[in-house]
Amino acid sequence: MQLYLYKSVLLSLLFLFNPAPKNELYQDFQGKAYYFSKSTMDLGTWGARMSEAQKKEIKNRLKNRLEKTFVLAFNKNESLFYEEEKVDAMSGATDSWGSNFARGRQYKNVDENKLIQAQEFYGKRFLVKDQLQTIEWKMESESKQIGDYLCFKATAVVPTKELTWYDFSWGDLNTDEENPEIKLTAVEAWYTLQIPLKHGPAEYWGLPGLILEVNAGNTTILCSQVIINPKDIVEIKTPDTGKEINKADYSETIKGKMIEMRDNRGRRRG
Repeated sequence: MQLYLYKSVLLSLLFLFNPAPKNELYQDFQGKAYYFSKSTMDLGTWGARMSEAQKKEIKNRLKNRLEKTFVLAFNKNESLFYEEEKVDAMSGATDSWGSNFARGRQYKNVDENKLIQAQEFYGKRFLVKDQLQTIEWKMESESKQIGDYLCFKATAVVPTKELTWYDFSWGDLNTDEENPEIKLTAVEAWYTLQIPLKHGPAEYWGLPGLILEVNAGNTTILCSQVIINPKDIVEIKTPDTGKEINKADYSETIKGKMIEMRDNRGRRRG
């Protein structure tokens, strides 16, 4: 009870020095948030047969997949989340294989419960249209400082595949079609009431303030900078190129293509 009272007082202070009504205050609210994402990689039984030097070399080669930087451009109701492309430090090239399973430019509209995401798979473009991921957040009592922002903790449990529907794992082909195992991911998010918008990075949204940090599975996403109401207008351009499809059908399309590639490779070896 004390926590919610404290949050209410804090939110009230945000409006204390601005007499404008809430709707007017955030009508033209816009900005950009910059995030750094880092994932760990479990080499499993394969890694058990490797030396430490071999493990280090593999992780260095996969650094572009494990460490990424993103931008979240936003206004009151809309956001556009996209990766800042970088060149592979070792090869001087972009990660062409990994790009087939990377998150594309992601548009979210929290007012209309709308997701539009541009995906490209082996040269074919898709325009994924669906509803936003439903997340049942549980408000926790902890708080901490992230940069200049006081943040509060929220937790949730989400089906893992719903968070990575654009990705593919060979393990996906070994699932029982009739009784599939639903893997779950525990999510820990930190949001700030100082920016009272429902946006967040990746699939995450729906809290009473901008999400600045997410810990989910083997991945941490942390905001390094927030720019509010910059001089230049923040343009949020909705992706509009590609074959229209929903998330479930896109996942099945990718799975079917990977099965085809596996079978063709097997026939060539035979």
